[in-house]
Amino acid sequence: MEKRKLGKSGIEVSVIGLGCNNFGALPVEASKRVVDRAIELGVTLFDTADVYGNRGGSESQLGEILGPRRKDIVLATKFAMPMDDEGTKSGASAAYIRQACEDSLKRLRTDYIDLYQQHRPDPKTPIEETLGALDDLVKQGKVRAIGCSNMPADQLTAAQDVSRSRHLAAYVTAQDEYSLLVRGIESALVPTLLKEGMGLLPYFPLASGLLTGKYEQGKEIPAGTRYARMGRFGERYMTEENWRIVEALSAFAKSKGHSILELAFAWLIANPTLSSVIAGATRPEQVEQNIRAASWKLSQADVAEVNRLTSKA
Repeated sequence: MEKRKLGKSGIEVSVIGLGCNNFGALPVEASKRVVDRAIELGVTLFDTADVYGNRGGSESQLGEILGPRRKDIVLATKFAMPMDDEGTKSGASAAYIRQACEDSLKRLRTDYIDLYQQHRPDPKTPIEETLGALDDLVKQGKVRAIGCSNMPADQLTAAQDVSRSRHLAAYVTAQDEYSLLVRGIESALVPTLLKEGMGLLPYFPLASGLLTGKYEQGKEIPAGTRYARMGRFGERYMTEENWRIVEALSAFAKSKGHSILELAFAWLIANPTLSSVIAGATRPEQVEQNIRAASWKLSQADVAEVNRLTSKA
């Protein structure tokens, strides 16, 4: 599988990563089957967060499953989301970052994290304090590189300026929602990533399943699927405009001998800012289909046509 760098860090990862947000909710044996197959097929980036799996479950399962294979993969996790109901274990203060990192290291059964990501901005903590604490972790060898997630472009620019002026570790990646149906980051964030030499790690690459081909407009949502569980949240994606786009994309993919799922991944991989696509899986078969999609290389003409098909009013 193709490998790319995490921004300027020099850390190399597979262009298809494994999102581990389902771990902890899945039985450990089910999670193990997914991890085993991913490693067999060349996936090297495993992305989790302290909050995944009912606060700690994903990291704990991943630490148990990886064992000595931990050294063979790039392990990414996150901090900042609430880890308790009282609100004391959250945010990006220096004291909390130190605690959160130690807790993640323990659950993951490792002595270092390859990519430590701030899960969301913390308006209560000056960015200088956050970056100073993260820089300390890098200097201590507990973290190799740092990233951010869900951070607006203007805040990211300010953070990078602080890192430069104070000679602190800088964010090398940004993890944000991005897909053929959700392209809001293109106006400001993507240009910022290009300017800063950062890598993009898109999550929800299949628009929570709407780009898998499982769903058809006007037909009942299959039981057990993500949209069946999402309820009204699914309405965010299932708009008339999105159904029109999905139909057009499905026809385009079919004309090229591919599925809409394969097109969703191939289009993301064609983006020059992309480091790796964060794709969740609950079954080994899903890992296999995600990796197959990475073999389709879109031409510039293909990308232009897909962009035309997905343009919204």
